[in-house]
Amino acid sequence: MTRIFLTGFMGAGKTTLGRAMAKADNLEFIDLDQYIEGRYMKTVSQIFAQMGESKFREIESRLLREVGEFDNVVIATGGSTPLIGDNMDYMLQQGQTVYLKCTHETLSRRLKEARSNRPLIAAMDDAALDRYIDSETARREPGYLRCQYICPGDRLESRSQISDTIEYLNRLLDLNNK
Repeated sequence: MTRIFLTGFMGAGKTTLGRAMAKADNLEFIDLDQYIEGRYMKTVSQIFAQMGESKFREIESRLLREVGEFDNVVIATGGSTPLIGDNMDYMLQQGQTVYLKCTHETLSRRLKEARSNRPLIAAMDDAALDRYIDSETARREPGYLRCQYICPGDRLESRSQISDTIEYLNRLLDLNNK
């Protein structure tokens, strides 16, 4: 039984790496935000707007526990998921946890390119986005560092880089011996 929880800041590559890793290792892939959207038939932004952040966090924690019972799965969590309540304790008990750590430069470039698809940062100019990345990564990193493993997330720009990262992560997680 394999359960891998990928954590990290938005733009770290959790979905990109998780989807590719699941395919390469014959595992199921679940993006927690997409799973929530599928269950509620609303976008995360709509849930936030209609129900508020605290209700969304309740839903997120509940559905994390649902997908955290699946076997042979890679789960890409939301950027705040490990920081809410006892979610990190739960993930540590249920499987292997990985922090996809990226430099400020990588996060800034990726988020500037995808800004329009991310309501939380869509209205920010470049300077505000850079300040947000600095302040939020500093606030969140102690939670992310509770993960069992740290994996560089900066090299997920090409198929070759993604494949190299999957090989590295498989060695780190000792997946080939399970």
